[in-house]
Amino acid sequence: MKKLMFAVVSSLLALTVSACGSGTDQASSSGQSGAKKYVIGTDATYPPFEFEKDGKYVGIDIDLINAIAKEEGFEVEIKPMDFKGIIPAVQAKQLDGAIAGISITDNRKEILDFSEPYYQAGLSLVVREDNTTINGEADLAGKTIAIKKGTTGATFADELGKKYGATVKYFDDSPSMFQEVQNGNADVTIEDYPVISYKIAVDPASKLKIVGERLNGDHYGIAVLKGNKELQDKLNSGLKKLKENGKYDEIINTYLSTKK
Repeated sequence: MKKLMFAVVSSLLALTVSACGSGTDQASSSGQSGAKKYVIGTDATYPPFEFEKDGKYVGIDIDLINAIAKEEGFEVEIKPMDFKGIIPAVQAKQLDGAIAGISITDNRKEILDFSEPYYQAGLSLVVREDNTTINGEADLAGKTIAIKKGTTGATFADELGKKYGATVKYFDDSPSMFQEVQNGNADVTIEDYPVISYKIAVDPASKLKIVGERLNGDHYGIAVLKGNKELQDKLNSGLKKLKENGKYDEIINTYLSTKK
């Protein structure tokens, strides 16, 4: 009787351990259709690349990753989060990848792998529309820069702050960063050119304007866990197909008038 009870308990424990252990090392799983499903992180406060509209996530990045998934026969689960938490979540295997206007940098390439570049952005200085004192980075001496944490813009702001003696104030999201400049509590912010161009175009009441030349020429890429060549290859294959069949241009032109 004891042997029988021991066998039953052992079997139940084995099932429990098996169930608890599945999927803890990778976010990916099988979807309802049986196709592989990947959990992809994004920052849903970053129009025109990702934002929420009528209860749905839309934007260039959202449309792009969904189109790639369709071409390559896998499913995606979009997981919105603060930008600063996205890269750590990929490293911790809570996400399979991320598409969130992520600039490909040498530092990031040390801890992540990326798809081929899918968009050239570049950073711009942004001030209130009535600001006449800042026309380029040389005018930042003694000024206050509002910036979103964890971005390439934040890295650039840190460098400019040290170079010109400017104060840098950090925020968790783009709307808060813009609001600080709009309210006059900061003199300038730094944002990706297509993002701020889109904001000004769709929101004339933003009271913001772009000044000076672009500060750099960043390229966006889709990030994956270091060594995840399977997903990286799928992303590159799907991206290539979208560019060849015209779907890529269609997605870009849905949100921006010209391709960058």
